[in-house]
Amino acid sequence: MIRAKENIIKILSVVLCCFPLMVNAGETNLKSKEAFERIKSLSGDWKKEGDTGGNFYIKFSQTAGASVLVENWLYKGKSHSLTIYHMDNGNLLATHYCPQGNQPRLQLSSSGERGQLVFSFKDATNLLDLEANHQHSLGFEWLESEGIIRSESYMENGALKPSSMRLVRK
Repeated sequence: MIRAKENIIKILSVVLCCFPLMVNAGETNLKSKEAFERIKSLSGDWKKEGDTGGNFYIKFSQTAGASVLVENWLYKGKSHSLTIYHMDNGNLLATHYCPQGNQPRLQLSSSGERGQLVFSFKDATNLLDLEANHQHSLGFEWLESEGIIRSESYMENGALKPSSMRLVRK
């Protein structure tokens, strides 16, 4: 009888210790789902603010029953690169298909009250060395005025190179 009570106490201890982790995982999933809905709002065509040449734009489109968002960079009418956004077991992922031939996978690492989403490097396919050129982070900030700021960092020869551009609807 005493041994049975000790086992019950051990089991309850494990459950109670893990309960906060389960609650936090639920909050993370909810934030990821909200972030995915937010990023799907980008559907449509975007250009760099002030660009009058029209040679470059980004097309965001939903596919697969709205379970995937495709970001297609178009330069002079030809596809340059793709980033695919989708959920994976409660986590929001972005897989970047780069002209360099590698495919970094980035995971939502934070979302801010002011409409910011930040993706951080998770892993990559076809990348032999982490210091080789690849996309390493990605971010979006929704502006109060029409538009967004899209920022990213690339690993180039072992050093991170950040860049950003202000986009407006085309």
